[in-house]
Amino acid sequence: MSTDTPDLGPVPQRLTITVEQVRRLVEQQFPQWSRLPVAPVANGGWDNRTFHLGAGMLVRLPSAAEYALAVDKEHRWLPAFASRLPLPIPVPLAKGEPGAGYPYAWSIYRWLGGEPAGADRIADPVRFAVDLAGFLTALQSIDPADGPRPGKHNWFRGGTLRTFDGMVQNALAELHGHVDAGLAREIWKSALDARWDGVESWFHGDVAEGNLLLDDGQLAAVIDFGTCGVGDPACDLAIAWTLLTAEGRQAFRERLRVGEATWARGRGWALWKTLATLAYAVGDDDEEEAAGARRVLGEIFSEYAAGSGSAAPRGTG
Repeated sequence: MSTDTPDLGPVPQRLTITVEQVRRLVEQQFPQWSRLPVAPVANGGWDNRTFHLGAGMLVRLPSAAEYALAVDKEHRWLPAFASRLPLPIPVPLAKGEPGAGYPYAWSIYRWLGGEPAGADRIADPVRFAVDLAGFLTALQSIDPADGPRPGKHNWFRGGTLRTFDGMVQNALAELHGHVDAGLAREIWKSALDARWDGVESWFHGDVAEGNLLLDDGQLAAVIDFGTCGVGDPACDLAIAWTLLTAEGRQAFRERLRVGEATWARGRGWALWKTLATLAYAVGDDDEEEAAGARRVLGEIFSEYAAGSGSAAPRGTG
């Protein structure tokens, strides 16, 4: 694997997409569904704008050119994944083309019910963790041949953490006086030093609260595979610190049979995401977002200090 650090580029400029625009796209390209009502989905996404189409479908439109790179990937791979995974995932019903003033390819999916995961909504944290680990184990078992490697289509998920070193250092500079920068740098270095054995597998790339759906408090579906790809699956471990309890985190790790190096890299993914979120929240005076990021940072610090990260891991994952 190359050690070159790719350029992540500037933050994408996201489009505003209206209900009327979506209605016209459906009318022009899928007239069989033209009489179905269109309504925005509450908290309908960042990388994509999501709209209800009738009672049983959704329209998903990338909000920037970078996110549109995932459309063809999802249409190729999600139907192949569906029968191999233990939980429902989105399966595209139709692919739309640019039109009605909208410049990118877009998708229609069947609606998957459920509510986004949250610590206060999960009925049994350990069972949730084991179920999620089982899903990721199944995903990793799918043949990675011909799968997309890390790149701009998924913001280099599955690649080296060194891609994000500049962002981590910038975040720590912005957070001077707000966090224990020395401990954060120690944890980050341990993640960078933890070698990957190079065995590629599929990963989701954005295992986060909003992409894990619950039914009656139990994990019921996994959505939003826009950042999926083939490479180092350690990026999917960040959820162990961002959502799982300490007991759930241990059960998650045991079910996945994760070694020290892979666990350290997963911790690094969680640290990068959390520091970036906290720096943004502090700069924007967003107290609610900052409180959530500080909670996660505390989980990372305490788990590392408890012993699993007391020394930089060596060897493969």
